[in-house]
Amino acid sequence: MFHPAVPSSAPSPKLRARLLGSFSHTPRTIGLVWKSAPGGLGSLVVLVVVSALLPLGVAWVGKLIVDAVVAAQAAAPGPGRDAAVAVAIRWVLVELGLFVAISLIERTISLCRQLVGSRLSIDINVKILEKALTLDLGHFENPEFYDKLVRARREASSRPLSLVQQNFVLLRNTLLLSGWAAFLISFSPWAALGLLAAAVPAFISEVKFSGAEFRLRNWRSPENRRLNYLEHVIANDEHAKEVKLFGLGPMLLARYRSLAETFFGQDRQLAIRRALWTFGLSLLATAAFYGCYVAVAVAAALGVITLGTMTLYLGAFRQGQDSFRAVLSAVGGMYEDNLYMSNLFEFLALPTGRGQVAGTPGPVARVRMEEGIRFENVGFRYPEAKEWALREVSVFIPKGESLALVGENGAGKTTFIKLLTRLYAPTEGRILLDGRDLQDWDETKLRQRIGVIFQDFNQYQFVLRENVGTGSVEHIEDRPRVQRAVERGGAQELVASLTEGLETQLGRWFKGGAELSGGQWQKVALARAFMREEADILVLDEPTAALDAAAEHKVFERFRKLTHGRTAILISHRFPTVRMADRILVIEHGRIMEQGTHAELLASAGRYAKLFTLQAEGYR
Repeated sequence: MFHPAVPSSAPSPKLRARLLGSFSHTPRTIGLVWKSAPGGLGSLVVLVVVSALLPLGVAWVGKLIVDAVVAAQAAAPGPGRDAAVAVAIRWVLVELGLFVAISLIERTISLCRQLVGSRLSIDINVKILEKALTLDLGHFENPEFYDKLVRARREASSRPLSLVQQNFVLLRNTLLLSGWAAFLISFSPWAALGLLAAAVPAFISEVKFSGAEFRLRNWRSPENRRLNYLEHVIANDEHAKEVKLFGLGPMLLARYRSLAETFFGQDRQLAIRRALWTFGLSLLATAAFYGCYVAVAVAAALGVITLGTMTLYLGAFRQGQDSFRAVLSAVGGMYEDNLYMSNLFEFLALPTGRGQVAGTPGPVARVRMEEGIRFENVGFRYPEAKEWALREVSVFIPKGESLALVGENGAGKTTFIKLLTRLYAPTEGRILLDGRDLQDWDETKLRQRIGVIFQDFNQYQFVLRENVGTGSVEHIEDRPRVQRAVERGGAQELVASLTEGLETQLGRWFKGGAELSGGQWQKVALARAFMREEADILVLDEPTAALDAAAEHKVFERFRKLTHGRTAILISHRFPTVRMADRILVIEHGRIMEQGTHAELLASAGRYAKLFTLQAEGYR
């Protein structure tokens, strides 16, 4: 069980260092807000300054009202009393005007905050998503990355504005405190100092518990993701069939409830301890206020000060103490907000992993004059993995050759494709395309040359035209191109069967959506791969697993015709399809064990021949 540190009555050197650090992210955060809404931020500054001055005016006018009332009571009936009453009424009207102004300014500040917050929320989330687009695939397969992403997004839309608001609170109450201090010091500097000092222990308590809450939330980020995943499995259409058929609901719900109850227990313990400490320490400030209350009341009773001055001092004591607490609270809030802002800036500072901005071409370094793809002693190991996914892979694929990859699940075939498409960078060795290292290619131009569909292709909840068009997003509105891709992918019958044709909404997330079978989705995905008409390298990573053998054979027959003159790489477990390739690579445990034509590999009586024989017997 997590236990926050017990607050002490005096700030430690470590705490002082943390308090100084509470301002570390403030300039950068203000810069984010200024970039999003400069007009709104400027308006808030002006309004906050004005809102700090008006309460001082109200307090002074309140003193004048009381003194005018006392003077009217003391005056004899007649013109003197009438004049005193008129003065009192005039100051009451002035106070009314000040309160109207305060109300107007407060509402305007609230409006500005709302507008700036809405604008900032969009901009910060866009910034996070923009950063996500620059990161390598390896980041998204790393759980630590997801912890950073979750922490960055968790309060990214609220913390920047909160931090700026805390600065405004600090500014406003510092100005107020200066005004109250001017009133208080005229009565007793020591009383003023005592009142201010009484608020410090409660402030230290708040800072310590804010840090404890932050550490608790960061510490359980992985478990938060587990909780979100359980909720997704229970309430998402992607998993609904198996959850119901296999009776997984009670088990998943029990796990969800257990984890949620653990979180509640941790939060409850921290909240109770925080409330008890804060309440106990706040009593010091209350006791100090009433001690000063007695002193002021005695001074007024003895005639040392007027009744109006007593009213002013009491208001100054109470309001000054509130302002000082607000200043300390703002500093504590800035400390807490900066802790959370550190998550955002840590995420935004993640390296892209390639040493150059996506889309920016690297130096041209042609090694040899050749057309094709060359793997030179390539090895790849996933981060923190002990085993190599690929090792010592050396192969040359001439331009226009069709190559099939064969091997058991987990042999490294898909990793081979991900390296070729530069979703990963090799751990060792290098990959060349037309004599140039892949890392030296402009990423956009490289991807334009490759049309690929993976076995775990996406099923977008878009209209059919957009589902196909995502294969070449710059041509997503090019209807003739989409139709050609549909024909090449063999999905024209599917389009004809749908009421809205290419404009049919797919999936069940949105009203009127049509749910497709696995085979129909695969035809859509195949059409997507043919959207890149300029691509001279086409890759099919077992996208036809949901099709029967005859349908898959037809797809690859069409694929072979359409890829004539292009480099084609395919992965399939069905040997009638594999044998269409010019050359076949057999991969086992991340290494190339055999390569050759279908006939050559059968003649060698090696691993390929054994796998082929086993599958052939299965069809008898």
